Amino acid sequence: MLRSNRAQGALILQPLALVAFLTAAACGAPPSVDAAKVFTPAHQSTGEAAREFFGMRAVAVQPIPFPHKTHIAKKAECVDCHESVEKGPIAGIPSVKTCMICHSQIATDKPLIKQVTGYADKGIEIPWQRVYGFTREAHVRFNHAPHIRASVACATCHGDVANQTVAERVVDHNMGFCVNCHKQKNASNDCLTCHF
Repeated sequence: MLRSNRAQGALILQPLALVAFLTAAACGAPPSVDAAKVFTPAHQSTGEAAREFFGMRAVAVQPIPFPHKTHIAKKAECVDCHESVEKGPIAGIPSVKTCMICHSQIATDKPLIKQVTGYADKGIEIPWQRVYGFTREAHVRFNHAPHIRASVACATCHGDVANQTVAERVVDHNMGFCVNCHKQKNASNDCLTCHF
């Protein structure tokens, strides 16, 4: 009988010892693989996770302070530079070649245009920073084209760009914003309209 109880105790202690050993090994030992190469949906810091949770985004700092106001005052339209906005999901950030269509001859002596020309001469795209866009975690597949076909004005989602110099985030694209707009326009609010 004594022997039997000892054997049962040993059987119970073995899994506990194994769990303790693995926990100690996991906590104390450095990872054996390069953490940068391992996929994880986790954030690099608590602050980064909190900013994403509350929808706080860094302000986009552009390499050249693009003057939307000046271009719109000269009768340029959004589609002149954001060429793919009518054709597909992405409005497109203009390439330096698009800028040079006009600026190879217009205002070539201006300091900002000289910066644009510098990028073009080097064959380098201007590293514009995206101002709007959904995070990967939102699982939203936004498509500009149907919004343009429905005559949704660019200002509805992007604010009064005509009175902005550098584009800035002035509209919070959250689910409530989109659902309310779809209700007003009698557009579908089916989940698969945006989340596919």
